[in-house]
Amino acid sequence: MEPIENIEIVFLTIDDYDDLKKAMVEAYSSMPGGNWEEEHIKTLIKKFPEGQVAIKVNDELAGCALSIIVDSQRLENKHTYNQIIGNYSFNTHRNKGDVLYGIEIFIRPKFRGLRLGRRLYDYRKELCERLNLKSIVFGGRIPNYYKYAEEITPKAYIEKVHMKEIHDPVLDFQLSNDFHPKKILKGYLEGDDESNEYAVLLEWNNIYYEETTDKAVNIKSVVRLGLVQWQMRLYKDLDEVMQQAEYFVDAVSGYRSDFALFPEFFNAPLMSEYNHLSEAEAIRKLADYTSDVVKRFSDLAISYNINIITGSMPEVVSGQLFNVGYVCKRDGGIERFEKLHVTPDEAKVWGLQGGQKLRTFDTDCGKIGVLICYDIEFPELSRLLANEGMDILFVPFLTDTQNGYSRVRNCAQSRAIENECYVAIAGSVGNLPKVHNMDIQYAQSIVFTPCDFAFPTNGIKAEATPNTEMILIADVDLSMLRELNQFGSVRNLRDRRSDLYSIINHKRTDTDL
Repeated sequence: MEPIENIEIVFLTIDDYDDLKKAMVEAYSSMPGGNWEEEHIKTLIKKFPEGQVAIKVNDELAGCALSIIVDSQRLENKHTYNQIIGNYSFNTHRNKGDVLYGIEIFIRPKFRGLRLGRRLYDYRKELCERLNLKSIVFGGRIPNYYKYAEEITPKAYIEKVHMKEIHDPVLDFQLSNDFHPKKILKGYLEGDDESNEYAVLLEWNNIYYEETTDKAVNIKSVVRLGLVQWQMRLYKDLDEVMQQAEYFVDAVSGYRSDFALFPEFFNAPLMSEYNHLSEAEAIRKLADYTSDVVKRFSDLAISYNINIITGSMPEVVSGQLFNVGYVCKRDGGIERFEKLHVTPDEAKVWGLQGGQKLRTFDTDCGKIGVLICYDIEFPELSRLLANEGMDILFVPFLTDTQNGYSRVRNCAQSRAIENECYVAIAGSVGNLPKVHNMDIQYAQSIVFTPCDFAFPTNGIKAEATPNTEMILIADVDLSMLRELNQFGSVRNLRDRRSDLYSIINHKRTDTDL
């Protein structure tokens, strides 16, 4: 072969037909009559020009890729090649469909070994993302199956190819390009004796796909987080506490943050009025403020156009004391979360009970989760949230000593790595000498990331100054999580051995309480 001076992908035109026919005859020498008629190419170009491309080496046609767009419902049942292309009429193509269906791809023998096929697949993937389609799908031949047809089923053949026990030139290539088998199609391509007329329906999922909606909504890719490192000090009353809270909401919203995160028990200074009571009685008095605090936070979320994670507050339900918080959305929605695990001290001193409900929350910035302090030290919880599609995990916490803080910090960073998500932790600093069981606080608020090439090498996006009242602002890119899930150096979520173990969320009903 002469030295390569230029490789380019171009839109196929009808002027390329003679070269295309010659190339197809070479590529499909074992399948006589495998070339396309000129009228077929002309129809495809007219219906969907972006889907028909050729790759040229030194201006010589080296291969091509043809495709159409179909409705995903069409793929729910088994189909043949002729059915999917409408018997060469291509009336199955839908401009408003949601799946890119590959109907042809080949490289001429003389140009094989240059990884040109990968370039064509990369083009298809970019096209799929640009057109906001769910996936790329096609029926893949298994040309070496005829050698094993009398011994094993097509399913067993595919498994052995996947395990590298059998080499199949087509299927091996598809698997290396991130396609996964979806189903086996019998009688797919008439005359494909090498495959015994079997094919594997292969699929590549577009991780950037966004379902179309009639609502005027825009799910953001880059989300700005505002963390409040709250100073514990004595306040005269609830108005004074919420005045300080509004100050911080105003500050982080001034930076156009999408979320404001407050710490666990940030309103504990209000217990100073009840310091003459026992700790258990005092915290129940604090619970009397909770409904008012939530109402005020909701008003702030709306007026400052920001989603607020309220930190946590005590709440009495049916005579039992719980540690709860609220997601106050900027559209006016309010949703509740609970601390599921209580520390020995919280149970002993306050009589605090563990909650029963674990769930994610849908927001205008993606799906989030919230775990309160001690809960972050139990990896099963965040894994269940990750299984539901969580992108950002918020952790309001309250720790008195540095070793207690280290437990929260180190566990939170682990959760970011193992669940391929962002984790934001926010705590309180300072002292409360007039509140029993709340004497000292230690905190450093941080935003953690996974550890891979696209993220900071130490897995820390931003961190506050320890033990100082301040706000921390950080941007996180949700699209980077999608890339990590598919193409990361390690893929913690995808590589779990779910064949050996699983985590099951037993969701209790109200009657279980």
